[in-house]
Amino acid sequence: MKIAILGGGVTGLAAAHDLSKKGHSVTVFEKSPVLGGLAVGFKQKNWQWPIERAYHHIFSSDTDILRFAKDTGFNGFFFKKPHTDSLYEEGLFSLGSPLSLLRFPLLTLLDKFRAGTILAYLKLSPFLGIYERMTTEEFLRKTMGKHAYGVLFQELLRKKFGKYAGNIVSSWIWSRVKKRTQKLGYINGGFQTFIEHLEVVNTKQGVVFKKGKGIEDIVKKGKKYVINGEYFDSVISTLPTQALAQIGKKIFPASYLKQFSNLHYLWAQVLILETDKPLLKKSYWLNVCIPEFPITVLVQHTNFVSKKYYGDKHLLYVGNYLEDNSPLLKMTDRVLYNHFKPYLQAIGPKGALQQPKIYRFQAPYAQPIFDKEFLKNKPDFITPAQNFYIANLDMTYPHDRGTNYAVKLGREVVEKFF
Repeated sequence: MKIAILGGGVTGLAAAHDLSKKGHSVTVFEKSPVLGGLAVGFKQKNWQWPIERAYHHIFSSDTDILRFAKDTGFNGFFFKKPHTDSLYEEGLFSLGSPLSLLRFPLLTLLDKFRAGTILAYLKLSPFLGIYERMTTEEFLRKTMGKHAYGVLFQELLRKKFGKYAGNIVSSWIWSRVKKRTQKLGYINGGFQTFIEHLEVVNTKQGVVFKKGKGIEDIVKKGKKYVINGEYFDSVISTLPTQALAQIGKKIFPASYLKQFSNLHYLWAQVLILETDKPLLKKSYWLNVCIPEFPITVLVQHTNFVSKKYYGDKHLLYVGNYLEDNSPLLKMTDRVLYNHFKPYLQAIGPKGALQQPKIYRFQAPYAQPIFDKEFLKNKPDFITPAQNFYIANLDMTYPHDRGTNYAVKLGREVVEKFF
């Protein structure tokens, strides 16, 4: 079969690999001049390694991407246990282990016992239907108590989901606890190295990449799909659901597309600061749990990966999830940095932010809102159009988006339908 894959991110690359191994003729369309999607990296001339536009790591439990890497002859992953911490008005605390929870001073002994019991239950529990019948807020307030929920999770939910925080189904917190591991993985040379490896492997297997090729619409003629003048027997879309809805108006019924209008998303915005000194002394990952601070997370990349690969400079991600109308999306890089600067200075040592280089990236549809409307309207592999399939990151539910599930989706759509 002649198959088109829409989107050259990790899902598309995984699907292209397995399809071409089966002998299919595969063409990948990617509107960007580079492959990789949300995992794409960039590099400055004094750096040995590129860094991702948005913070990336994997967990030691992420077996799908590790298996795929092995299948393609890639063995560049390494694992460490970096510091994962949370910032409160009372100070910075580690909350990455049961022992650290016992030492946490902002909860009573009873709160710690209840919270620890529920976290252990979530870690050991299989997926249960009750998780989709209750919101995360309802579940945690009832099980671990109002105070423990308020201290441990209320601000995390608000920062991640904004006005939708109270609507997020508790399957989200189940997944967040279930999959997390203390050991985190990264790639020698950055994730871009893995992407480039996949491009080489796929090209050797006959996959054709059409980079910088946007798709305005798709037309069906008989049993064939016509994309940019080429005919295909089948199509796999890895595009964001809303992007597919725009270009698929000629092949999907209006009733099908209407369900996607009930889905809501937030933008991801990251500001990367390159500095001579680190803002965070030990923390790799810092959840910002102070309501007044307009920052969701700080990720000091060079507390995980050595600064020697980045010209001996330190790299810090300032991460947020934003609604479409957020003024932060329209600020210039310098204005955005100045907006965050007083809060960053309150967190780190004086002099840590001397004349930083600033890199800024943002992407729509980065965080789906996992509410009950999402459960009813999210896409599935099969569409009303024959031989047209979807495998996009909305379908990683209930898990947070990541390269492991991107690989899983790409391989699963091939295994099920080709």
